[in-house]
Amino acid sequence: MQSTMDKTIKELAKECETVEDVHNMLKNLFKDTLQQIFEAEMDEHLGYKKHSPEGNNTGNSRNGYSKKTIQTKLGKTEIEIPRDRNGEFEPRIIKKYQTTSNDLEDQIIAMYAKGMTTRDIEDHMRDIYGIDVSPVMVSKVTDKIMPMITEWQSRPLERVYPIIYLDAIFFKVRKDNRIINKAAYSVLGINMAGQKDILGIWIGENESASFWLGVCNDLKNRGVQDILIACKDGLSGFSEAINTVFPRTEIQLCIIHQIRNSLKYVPWKEQKELMADLKKVYQALTMEEAELAFKMFKEKWGKKHPVIIRSWEKNWLELTAYFKYPYEIRKLIYTTNIIEGYHRQLRKVTKTKTAYPTDDALKKIIYLATVEASKKWTVPIREWKSCISLAP
Repeated sequence: MQSTMDKTIKELAKECETVEDVHNMLKNLFKDTLQQIFEAEMDEHLGYKKHSPEGNNTGNSRNGYSKKTIQTKLGKTEIEIPRDRNGEFEPRIIKKYQTTSNDLEDQIIAMYAKGMTTRDIEDHMRDIYGIDVSPVMVSKVTDKIMPMITEWQSRPLERVYPIIYLDAIFFKVRKDNRIINKAAYSVLGINMAGQKDILGIWIGENESASFWLGVCNDLKNRGVQDILIACKDGLSGFSEAINTVFPRTEIQLCIIHQIRNSLKYVPWKEQKELMADLKKVYQALTMEEAELAFKMFKEKWGKKHPVIIRSWEKNWLELTAYFKYPYEIRKLIYTTNIIEGYHRQLRKVTKTKTAYPTDDALKKIIYLATVEASKKWTVPIREWKSCISLAP
């Protein structure tokens, strides 16, 4: 095999004087090789070789060729695909409606997944491979992953998730010749083995109880029977929805977000003192200690900052759910840092885009970035064995 290859290379070298000659020679070699593969595939399909008398009266025969131009790393190549009279022949190496090589498509999808703009992809393919790739072609190639997204979003889930995290990340999307803000609502689950998994992503303009009811029912229809703890930011309508679908689920509102919202109403010179008093509330060892600390906080700051007091009182049950659990579990659920870390990974990929032309374009990049991020989620989260053994 090696001696044959060496001989071929030596013969080609005699006919090449420039790099361009080498490129053209390889292009012709590629085309000739494809044609030989097509002929072999047709022989196998019909059951006899070209011009063989064995094909007489078999009910099918060759019927000329159809021309097709495909894009490859070597540039555009015109090929001739053999046809049979019954119209049953389907070449395996280049499908009937395929216009690019699979390797080239994989490269385009890989670049798209890394957040490269359509213009960047065009320039890269032109500089490296001498191929003109239009925005329409990039869109068509990446559209091939849409069935994979649908399958992923509807895949069966596990029966029980000890913890789920919910959060939203916002993007600009074109709609009716306008650019509007749309949220990608993510649900990140921790399974019984302590491993992270994105259970689904839903694109929407407005969050509401009915929206979250649809999300919760989607999770249930895909096999989720119970969720022990749901950690969230101040997502409107979620609590009502999850109480309807999973009535036994504990809801923990993110303490960090609550603190940030509280500090918005406090002058800078007061923030240090107020935070010291607030820490006594959320860092208390027991619920009783937290209630006493909040009573003292209210007496001291109530008149000056009634908005903060009202917010903590309104959300008290969801802010203090973590006091029911041991310290190891509290560390995991009092904040939504885990899902925010995932969203930071999305931002690294999507930061080059100012706006997405459609919801589908946004779904494609989020899905590809999620697949890439989840490759690193191969081990349980830290101290998971301790957490699961201490769970009530």
